[in-house]
Amino acid sequence: MGSLEGGVNFKRDPLLRSSSSSSRSDRNPFLQRQRSRFSRFFLVKKLDYLQWICTVAVFLFFVVLFQMFLPGSVIERSRTTLTDEEFSSGDLMLLKEYGMLDFGEDIRFEPSKILEKFRKDAKEVNLSPTFNRTSQRYPQRRPKIALVFSDLLLHSQQLLMVTVAAALKEIGYEFEVYSLEDGPAHATWRHTGFPVSIIRTCDRTDSSVDWLVYDGILLNSIEAKDIFSCFVQEPFKSLPLIWTIHDRELAIRSRKYASNKQIEILNDWKRAFNRSTVVVFPNYVLPMIYSTFDAGNFFVIPGSPVEAWNSYSQMDLEKDHLRAKMGYGSEDIVITVAGSEILYRGLWLEHSIVLRALLPLLEDFSSDDNSFPHLKIIVLSGDSASNYSLAIEAIALNLKYPVGVVKHVPIDMDADHVLAASDVVIYGSFLEEQSFPDILIKAMCLEKPIIAPDLSIIRKYVDDRVNGYLFPKGNVGALSQVILQVVSKGKLSPLARNMASIARGTAKNLMASECVEGYALLLENVIKLPSEVALPRAVSEIPLELKEKWQWDLFEVSNLTNLNTRLKSYSFLDNFEVQWNHTQQEKFGSIAAASDSFIYSIWEEEKHIQMANSRRRREEEELKDRSDQSHGTWEEVYRNAKRADRSKNDLHEREEGELERTGQPLCIYEPYFGEGAWPFLHRTSLYRGVGLSSKGRRRGADDLDAPSRLGLLNNPYYRDVLGEYGAFFAIANRIDRIHRNSWIGFGSWRATARKVSLSGVAENALLGAIQTRKHGDALYFWVRMDMDSRNPSKLDFWSFCDAINAGNCKFAFSEAFKKMYGIKHDLKTLPPMPQDGDTWSVMHSWAMPTRSFLEFVMFSRMFVDALDAQMYSEHHSSGHCILSLHKDKHCYSRLLELLVNIWAYHSARRMVYVNPESGEMQEQHRFKSRRGQMWVKWFSYSTLKSMDEDLAEESDSEHPIRHWLWPSTGEVLWQGMYERERNLRHQQKERRKQKSKEKLDRMRRRNRQKVIGKYVKPPPDDTENSNTTLTGVL
Repeated sequence: MGSLEGGVNFKRDPLLRSSSSSSRSDRNPFLQRQRSRFSRFFLVKKLDYLQWICTVAVFLFFVVLFQMFLPGSVIERSRTTLTDEEFSSGDLMLLKEYGMLDFGEDIRFEPSKILEKFRKDAKEVNLSPTFNRTSQRYPQRRPKIALVFSDLLLHSQQLLMVTVAAALKEIGYEFEVYSLEDGPAHATWRHTGFPVSIIRTCDRTDSSVDWLVYDGILLNSIEAKDIFSCFVQEPFKSLPLIWTIHDRELAIRSRKYASNKQIEILNDWKRAFNRSTVVVFPNYVLPMIYSTFDAGNFFVIPGSPVEAWNSYSQMDLEKDHLRAKMGYGSEDIVITVAGSEILYRGLWLEHSIVLRALLPLLEDFSSDDNSFPHLKIIVLSGDSASNYSLAIEAIALNLKYPVGVVKHVPIDMDADHVLAASDVVIYGSFLEEQSFPDILIKAMCLEKPIIAPDLSIIRKYVDDRVNGYLFPKGNVGALSQVILQVVSKGKLSPLARNMASIARGTAKNLMASECVEGYALLLENVIKLPSEVALPRAVSEIPLELKEKWQWDLFEVSNLTNLNTRLKSYSFLDNFEVQWNHTQQEKFGSIAAASDSFIYSIWEEEKHIQMANSRRRREEEELKDRSDQSHGTWEEVYRNAKRADRSKNDLHEREEGELERTGQPLCIYEPYFGEGAWPFLHRTSLYRGVGLSSKGRRRGADDLDAPSRLGLLNNPYYRDVLGEYGAFFAIANRIDRIHRNSWIGFGSWRATARKVSLSGVAENALLGAIQTRKHGDALYFWVRMDMDSRNPSKLDFWSFCDAINAGNCKFAFSEAFKKMYGIKHDLKTLPPMPQDGDTWSVMHSWAMPTRSFLEFVMFSRMFVDALDAQMYSEHHSSGHCILSLHKDKHCYSRLLELLVNIWAYHSARRMVYVNPESGEMQEQHRFKSRRGQMWVKWFSYSTLKSMDEDLAEESDSEHPIRHWLWPSTGEVLWQGMYERERNLRHQQKERRKQKSKEKLDRMRRRNRQKVIGKYVKPPPDDTENSNTTLTGVL
């Protein structure tokens, strides 16, 4: 696994394995190491008789050596004097140094890749962009996070996320809750002040969400896999996604997928893990178990209230009933020896040390016959697929324990009931864990006295003789003394009971502070906040009452039922497999049905249809050629000729949609990128989609393919950096091919998602104003800047532009404006955009005459080219942009979003706001208030047209080799091109005339050969007379 340091060793000592270990390796492929060279040699090579003898001798030697070091070897010595001859931690180190046993020190999870990414991102923030400009933050809103659940049932994950959300809300975060299913936790979230929404699927308009309004997504549990389809599609594919996983059922099920060769379903889960920015686990064992899915994005935030939550229901269980069910009496003292969830070779030796320390306790237990003492010891370790029970039996037998006293129970069988039935819990693992062991938390929550070694992570939360007992690691004598203090005369001591009660209060909120701080630091490193978003405050400012304990008071204790999350996860995985198999069957079934349905009769019908269409198309072309056409200027003749050539190959894939829009004065285009925007697009004849990518176009819809109309959009860099302006340039490029309406409009799918798109009433009002020419050449818009969520402070135009562009909007516009108009001196003033109480347009939702749109595109092409000239080099190479605080592939889009306001205001167009609900119209920035402030000379059509022709002439004649964006954004036309083509056609005509004249001259001047002789055929009469004469003579 890429995130682990060193080799991961989960393998037990070979001396304690039997033939059944092979089946365990099949079930647990990630819990095994490769075989050693000796074992491979022993199993593969053919050994002769002498080699077998040597092998057995070596084996017996090691058995004797281990027997010498086992604690059982000192049993025959004095059981009362343990100070000098006890088995200490130094002996453990000796075994480790000789390489005989390992104790798991090399098993650690380190999220090295993701930590390195955090460090790299932190360094990049300090990089200074071009022009030596410093980026600034204009805090206008709080960072927004979406919390997504599979359901709102009451379980520990709800408690965890409520605690985290309530704490982070105090330092500036804003949360909204989404769930696939409703539940009792809905009221809890509402009571806390967080809005809750129930969503169904990602492809339904009534339940779809514009996830781009959020700065990050927090996804909880593997059951939320159904919502992943929203985040693997554009435009939501790059959103920061943090996925929290608390269960191990998927990891267990993944082994089944691998063994059954179900690679496709395994890859589907891997795609979900790869899509996640960070996958968060509550302990350090889970990321090791999920190593199959590790893409270098695993992270651990220790702490979870799951054990405390489950203890509320388990405390109600009758202890005597559980003990009777397990075969123990009420007078028995049940001691459970638990350990690390990580399996390593030295685990059996640690258990033997603990069992050795428990031997003096046997003397305090007496019964009628010594064969049945009241002391019961349960070793809770391993799994049901292992043979560890045989090892425990061998150790107990070696230590002279009576039969039936020591019992092994796999930890994956029924650990909760074992702990509930126990009187004392001993933590028998000496491995330095990275987080507090879950098994100890569970025991403390059940009010069981705990005895644990003095490991650093345990000392952090357990105070000796306050809420638990601690003993030096590997010290058998100290452990025996502690046990004798806890259990005295066959009963628990009052001190032990008191400490267990205190420990329950400690465990109830254990590591809550670490969990809250962990999520705060993770969000700080993962989420890149735009310049208009305020930074959250420091974690230290979170109130202690919100940070140091879980929010139990928000959940009634009576409602804290123990929801079986494991059974719930298994049920979800079963249903997921059924749906997956059904989908695959439908997929392959549809392919087979499609191939079967393609029979000869259908092919014949299709052939006749194609022949009829080709015949009709040929007749229309012939009739068109015979019709009289009026001749205009050279430009009109040129365009008509080009249009006639293109019409021969024009497919007209959606003729019905074009016919519906023919009689309308307005067509509103909706640019989009990716399938995630589909639910927000209209399907009426007034609207038409524009796909910015050929891959994400709607099936069966009359959408335009922008990259096929403008080759620049095939470049992902410019497709992202231009945004909706790519659709503007694509439609304006030879607009007469696709748009034949007198007015043109554009609408953002994000406006539809925010419920600010035109209603039916507003659409009719807009069409009526256009048909009656109520406002003349005007710009109608229906999304206001002062109502935008990015502008709660109602900033003026240039201040708002600076706020969403890292404080560099005015600078970037000024530099682009100077380059565009060739201004040499320093331009300190900008086109005035006064704050007169009116508002401006945002989110590219407006309509204007088609002729005005072409003029606006002509201005925009030159402005975008000037903007690209100053930013392309730095942004394309490093990803940094002066208009953003972080790497941003949409560098120009926020500045260009406001450009239509500058052009409309200073080109003397009326600006009219249309209420998207009622259709009421209000003119903004009336002409009277504009007097003396408009820069009409700079934005007039004659000025822009002359500049456009100059650029076209430069591109056509000089062919610059430098990076130049303008020629790629649309048509390159100027009068010289028409004259050159006219001269070219005239020259071709003169050449044809000259060739024809030369051919005639050659025909006239060629030498003719004189006739040498001529054969004259005799007349028919002479032939008959000669034949008669010859006959008479004969």
